[in-house]
Amino acid sequence: MANTWFQFKQFKVEQGKTAMKVGTDGVLLGAWANVNEAASILDVGTGTGLIALMVAQRNSEAAVTAIDIDSDAVDQALENVEASSWRGRIAVTNADYGTFRQGESELFDLIVSNPPYFKQSLKPDQKSRAIARHDHKLPHETLIERSVDLLTSAGRLSVILPYVEGSVFIAMAAAKGLFCIRKTNVYPTPDGGIKRLLLEFSKVQQALIENDLVVEDRGRHLYSKDYLSLTGDFYLFG
Repeated sequence: MANTWFQFKQFKVEQGKTAMKVGTDGVLLGAWANVNEAASILDVGTGTGLIALMVAQRNSEAAVTAIDIDSDAVDQALENVEASSWRGRIAVTNADYGTFRQGESELFDLIVSNPPYFKQSLKPDQKSRAIARHDHKLPHETLIERSVDLLTSAGRLSVILPYVEGSVFIAMAAAKGLFCIRKTNVYPTPDGGIKRLLLEFSKVQQALIENDLVVEDRGRHLYSKDYLSLTGDFYLFG
């Protein structure tokens, strides 16, 4: 039987209550997002609380808010946060991003999200997994529009998406006044094609910074130097 937990260097993630487990996407985003000078960070669709824990580890001063629409995920994230060294700085809330803090004045310096992205495919049998993987509960339009409302003037939105969905997201965000300023093309192997896009957006349009990242370059579970450098503060093998 597989473990119901995942051990990182500075924290442990229990995941037995949630449909979506710790995966490469979440780790990549948590390690990649620019947390510098962010006093307040919002993790949208926190799941196990993985990304919230990662950004709290990387930024020792930030207040982190983690929200999820799924009550089981919130319970799991609360458990993981309470067991961590940063429980005093991370607040976990059961909330729908579409209505989260509407009419309130508090804004965030950084919003991070590993959002659902399947628009047209068979829904998984498990309801919570369907919610986590399909964007009918968090349409990308909603993620963009609410982020525009909740970001400070110099704030940033960071997401990870598959190549096609990410390319569409870039255009949608620009139409709403969020401009892609940093992009990392993620290749599973050197000749595997782009699998994911790590994307950072700002309300201030500026020259795009773009680079590539290969996850495995010498075989299965043989990670590239760049990947190990990015995730080295978290994985036990880093």
